[in-house]
Amino acid sequence: MVRWFGVLGLTAFAAGVAALAVFVSSTWWWAAGPLLALSLVGFHDLLQKRHSILRNYPIVGHARFMLEEIRPEIQQYFVESNTEGRPYDRVTRDLMYDRAKGNHGEKPFGTQRNVNEVGYEFVAHSLKAKPKPDGEVPKVHIGGPKCTQPYNISMLNISAMSFGSLSGNAIEALNGGAALGGFAHDTGEGSISVHHRKFGGDLIWEIASGYFGCRSDSGGFDPDKFKERATLDQVKMISIKVSQGAKPGLGGLLPGAKVNAEVAEARGVPIGQTVVSPPAHTAFTTPLELIDFIDELRDLSGGKPVGFKLCVGSKREFLSICKAMVERQSGPDFIIVDGSEGGTGAGPVEFEDYVGMPLTEGLMFVHNALVGAGLREHIKIGASGKVASGIDIVKRVCQGADFTLAARAMMFAIGCIQAQKCHTNHCPVGVATQDPWRARALRVDDKKQRVFQYHERTVNSAYQIISSMGLDSFDQLTPRKLFRRVDPQTTKTYRDLYEWLEPGELLANPRLSWKRDWQVAQADSFDKAPYTPDLAGL
Repeated sequence: MVRWFGVLGLTAFAAGVAALAVFVSSTWWWAAGPLLALSLVGFHDLLQKRHSILRNYPIVGHARFMLEEIRPEIQQYFVESNTEGRPYDRVTRDLMYDRAKGNHGEKPFGTQRNVNEVGYEFVAHSLKAKPKPDGEVPKVHIGGPKCTQPYNISMLNISAMSFGSLSGNAIEALNGGAALGGFAHDTGEGSISVHHRKFGGDLIWEIASGYFGCRSDSGGFDPDKFKERATLDQVKMISIKVSQGAKPGLGGLLPGAKVNAEVAEARGVPIGQTVVSPPAHTAFTTPLELIDFIDELRDLSGGKPVGFKLCVGSKREFLSICKAMVERQSGPDFIIVDGSEGGTGAGPVEFEDYVGMPLTEGLMFVHNALVGAGLREHIKIGASGKVASGIDIVKRVCQGADFTLAARAMMFAIGCIQAQKCHTNHCPVGVATQDPWRARALRVDDKKQRVFQYHERTVNSAYQIISSMGLDSFDQLTPRKLFRRVDPQTTKTYRDLYEWLEPGELLANPRLSWKRDWQVAQADSFDKAPYTPDLAGL
């Protein structure tokens, strides 16, 4: 069969050559044009040296590249089932679209999920279910002992997405929705742009290793520039990005061609200059220095909540930060845990697939570490990763979070179709692009309303779920409330499946599974302490 494709291509090529004679010797000139074009393509295919398939199968070999180009669309619209799509299946996407349009996300005829599949999760309702209280869903108070301007954050917020990665229209729609709904919008590491300021929605200013918006001429941290922006009324919290799920342990490079006037103003860099974000921060190099840096930012901001975001990698390194908090008697007001599953940020496939700790494991580890170190009382935990529905909020709280953030779900609310072209500047709906022609398709007035509606209905769905469980607040959710199927005949609660430390346990007598990491962690270095004889067998 493959041989015949080659024959067909050569035949088309020969027909094109013959077309020239036809054109010269007859009145069939209108047919000669297309055939001559085919012959030119055939000449090119035979002579080029880049694609072997075109040298062997001229002309028809192009069909392979055309089919490759449309394969994702064919897969999404015609091949995959409603529950098979990745990273978001059709059922989940439909739910997000429906709620963004102002509907409640209701479907007839029962679930399409396989409830007997290993890994299926559910919560148990109560025979003492309660009606969902009227009024606003309660928020989470963020602010430790040293915070003088605490912030009450929504159960669901917009996760970090920078202007530059997203279009100006997309940023305006997201922030406009946040302003309408009274929830927070994380700026991403690209800092605060004019698009973030237009509607005045609450901001979480994210600061990464490039220190955009508070960057010195040499690329380091500039406290004066930081104070200028951190004291803006619109900025409610400051988040230090230690690492992110899409590319944990990697820095970044913004080519000078992309640094236009708007990007340069937001990031505090010269127009047209290539900007490098190193893999690690230069403002701190040890756990103790990180805690000191947090205290410095809190003072400079006038007492606003300061925390950090990370994708968990080495358990020992995070425990080193916990030891530094204990030693300094200080720490962050919040920690955002990002999952290694990745998000809107493009990264190498190997990093997205195999580097870092997935959100579920990372979230439970951070919660347990803070509990075991006696620190959990004053530090709130945010979960960032694949939060799309009310049940996702409930699950993450059961696993240890206090609040959640979503990036891709908010992109769906403003029209994302999961084309996965975010890194190409060719987003078909104007969300993840800097192409003015493509971005013009996104109408801010319409999409900001959809962001508001999606958020409102999703959070209310989560509140309705906990009411059906007989609970009054999200604080009452525990690992015992979340079930997971571990084999076709058995389900277990998260309390039974995983370890859960007691308050202060690491400071007193850590259990064996935590003892080694805790003992080799040190507050003054991210390196592990030398082994001692009593650790050799652990």
